[in-house]
Amino acid sequence: MTRSPSPHGQPHISHTRAYVVLALGVFAIGWSAIFVRWAAVPGWTSAFWRMTIAQLVFVPWAFAARRAAKPGSAAARPLSRPAIIAAMIAGAFFATDLALFNTAVMVSSAANATLLGTNAPIFVALGAWLLYRDRPTRIFWIGFALSFAGMVAIVGLDIVRHPRLGLGDAFAVVGSMCYAGYLLYVRRSRQDIDALSFSAISGVTAAATLLIICLAIGTPLHGYPIRSWGAMIGLALVTQVVGHLSVAYSLGRLPVSVTSIALLGQAPITAVLAVPLLGETLSALQVLGGALVLAGIYVVNRTPRARAIEPEPLIE
Repeated sequence: MTRSPSPHGQPHISHTRAYVVLALGVFAIGWSAIFVRWAAVPGWTSAFWRMTIAQLVFVPWAFAARRAAKPGSAAARPLSRPAIIAAMIAGAFFATDLALFNTAVMVSSAANATLLGTNAPIFVALGAWLLYRDRPTRIFWIGFALSFAGMVAIVGLDIVRHPRLGLGDAFAVVGSMCYAGYLLYVRRSRQDIDALSFSAISGVTAAATLLIICLAIGTPLHGYPIRSWGAMIGLALVTQVVGHLSVAYSLGRLPVSVTSIALLGQAPITAVLAVPLLGETLSALQVLGGALVLAGIYVVNRTPRARAIEPEPLIE
């Protein structure tokens, strides 16, 4: 869609549409844990089929975009070897993150797994400090303290309730660390490669990584009931395709800071959906812990250094 230079409000309409599409994307992402639980299959399996089915959309789209790209545009540039390697490493990190997140959803609550899984910006900043000497600001440490306090509240309650739930929380936190590694390699790759090509390369790598792991550990990839297949198709099309496409559309029309903060909405959406759809309940301590986690991530994302580290908000 092109914006009209006329004074009849077309830019405002396009701006409003971007917010509507962003809201759709955040809502679609919030269904991720719901579909994972409905699939009722091992986390590695649902992660594999999410990425594999989604590539049936992303890969042809990327090829078509490159063929139709105008000379001199980002999509028409030759793909450099370092950018391809960085995209592949990012895909491997993303595969591990999805598998751990999906497993966390199966052994913990959907709300807790999503809340703890949103901590990637915290680990991105810490990773950038170690890898790029990009020292966090004092505001970052305030956000980190808030988020850490929230994690302690959520995890502490789960450990008291049941040790297995504490293990699920650990999976979610480690998964967010892997997602931080994904974002750091996105930073490297996207300096020389367009977004669609990156999505296709990293997505295919993620699917291949998950296939190898599933085969190595003996996780079954077929033989599931129709309901499980329906949930996994929904996971791929709703969360991966609709969610990613909606956010990608919004990124071109709204400030990155807006989309970064808006994506925090996936956690409360999941928590609310999980009550009627999964029969989960929310305690006052969970609500407090979740609020602290989101507040901490909000503070980190609002700092200029955090925005520089994460040029594009990417999603689970």
